[in-house]
Amino acid sequence: MIERLTHLLQRSLERQVPATGLALFRIGYGLVALQEILFLIHFRPLIFDEIPYLDQGPPMIAFLLPVWALAALGLTVGWHTRLCAGIDYLFWVLFTAFTPMWRDFDGGFDQMMISSGLLLIFLPCERALSLDRLRVALERSSPGRRYEPPRTVSVWSYYAPLLITLAPLYFDSAIHKLFSEHWRNGLGPWLPSSHPYYISPLDLSWLLDREGLQRAIGYTVIGFQFLFPFLFWHPRFRVPLLVLGLLFHGGITLSFNIYPFGLGMLIHYALMVPFSWWRRLGEWIRLPEPRLKVYYDGLCPLCLRTVIAVEHFDVRRAVRFLDLQSHASGEPALAGLDEADLLQDLYAVDRQGRRYRGVDTYLQILKAMGWPKPLAWLLQCPGIYHLARRIYRRVADTRQRCDQRCPVPPPVSEPAAPRWEAFLGPPRRRALRLAKALVVLGLLQLNSTLHYGLLHRLGVDDDALGPVAALSNLLLSFSHAFFGITPHALYLADHFKGYETIFAITWIDDQGRERWLPFVNREGRLVAPNWGRVHSMWANVAVTPRLNEYRLAKFAAKVTAFYGRRMGIDLNDARFRLKAKTIRMPADWEPGLRRWNLEQPWRDAGELVWHNQTMRLKLWEPLRVRNRYSDPRG
Repeated sequence: MIERLTHLLQRSLERQVPATGLALFRIGYGLVALQEILFLIHFRPLIFDEIPYLDQGPPMIAFLLPVWALAALGLTVGWHTRLCAGIDYLFWVLFTAFTPMWRDFDGGFDQMMISSGLLLIFLPCERALSLDRLRVALERSSPGRRYEPPRTVSVWSYYAPLLITLAPLYFDSAIHKLFSEHWRNGLGPWLPSSHPYYISPLDLSWLLDREGLQRAIGYTVIGFQFLFPFLFWHPRFRVPLLVLGLLFHGGITLSFNIYPFGLGMLIHYALMVPFSWWRRLGEWIRLPEPRLKVYYDGLCPLCLRTVIAVEHFDVRRAVRFLDLQSHASGEPALAGLDEADLLQDLYAVDRQGRRYRGVDTYLQILKAMGWPKPLAWLLQCPGIYHLARRIYRRVADTRQRCDQRCPVPPPVSEPAAPRWEAFLGPPRRRALRLAKALVVLGLLQLNSTLHYGLLHRLGVDDDALGPVAALSNLLLSFSHAFFGITPHALYLADHFKGYETIFAITWIDDQGRERWLPFVNREGRLVAPNWGRVHSMWANVAVTPRLNEYRLAKFAAKVTAFYGRRMGIDLNDARFRLKAKTIRMPADWEPGLRRWNLEQPWRDAGELVWHNQTMRLKLWEPLRVRNRYSDPRG
């Protein structure tokens, strides 16, 4: 098996394809990570404080989150990409292993981000749409010798995140779904779409009330997840899988309030786009002929750097740069200008033959490129334009030319390979070592799937397995923390069965009026921005089918303390009311269930009394305890 896998890997390492899809995957990953970090910054007291604003968490959190955000931003724009990817991966591991994110505020996609983030450290994702590409071109180019960084990557760079992150996630999830009654009935997407806590403001009743269509979607999801690991690499199946994946995860993003999970999955599908599409997209974006010709001094290092920078950002190829030493004599548009005039300024000629120089040339460059037009309009403003002309004149008159004064540049060569690639060795050895690593990762994933997906579901106790169970648990902890290998038992029957009561919180003001906190609204939906991790805290930990008074009081205290501070409520003497209403979560079809659950009336179930910054929960009705793990006080 190792030999066969090595052969396939060697072929995928040798085949070169455009780097565009990999770069878009990097950008998408960075944006998802960045929005999640901004979410953590906004909800930092709620997530990391024991009691928001009252019993504060580690003070270093406030420092580490902005550092993490800068790393995610650097990864997005491709500035020192590998370093930023390493920092991002380190923070994902630290925050999910040593803060409340790992248990009380699970984002549902943390392990996926850890797995793909680890791969981004090693993949050459900076070869397109990155500032690193510009930086390398500037560092290694000199007048007379222009360096062009590579624009292609091996096809393995596309397959790695799909094979290591997406394929095991789908297969493991599909196995878990077989043990869930409503998934076996074909109603896997339908049931959570009818639960008030899980739905977005988008009303999809017109879709949910079509029983046959819902069952078809449910069974298609299971089939898709089983087949994806075996078909994603084949050219014939890439487009169908791409379309289905975009539909499924686009639907999750729009219909559920766990949009980070949906977006995190969607970004991986940039790697599924056929390679020929990227080439055609490039041909479609580029203009048939440039809008502007710009003439520059080829012996001026500053001019060369300007040319390289503009061409890097000119995705439509709207500007064509011409070296004066090669083209000035044959251009009618430059007639009447002697050599001294041409070398003194940057000249441009548009399609109508109009001539520009100096700052006006830069304005025309920005307008021709298209997307930076607002910057050109800003530069044209009175005052700013005159200041720009003075700065340009000072720089242009003091720049150096490389006619006799510049040293002979060294020959241009390819940059040294990263140390990890040097360690892997030549292609054959690299493929062999990657094959061995894949086998190890496969065994770790198999351990997780067998442990949770089969043995746990079949009721096999750890005591019956003895030392094997202990070793399995040790491997699970290691692979979960560092490789993102985890059971993907999402939205199964054991989560929704018996989920018959949901709660909301209102505040009783000084005049005795009842005001709803901006948390759970009158329909029972969690309102923005209380989605993602905050949704997981309330809907998956605080309020579950196995109601627990301790957990309910703990997280109700966090919510009321957090929003109490935001709303200016004095927690030395405040009263909040716990509202409850009944919902239904059947395993089989019921028409109009979403609407029925949203329309159920609320009742007063208890009171949350804050006195001297300490909260006490008074329940006016007993909680329905469902299993032996629940608090006996419930």
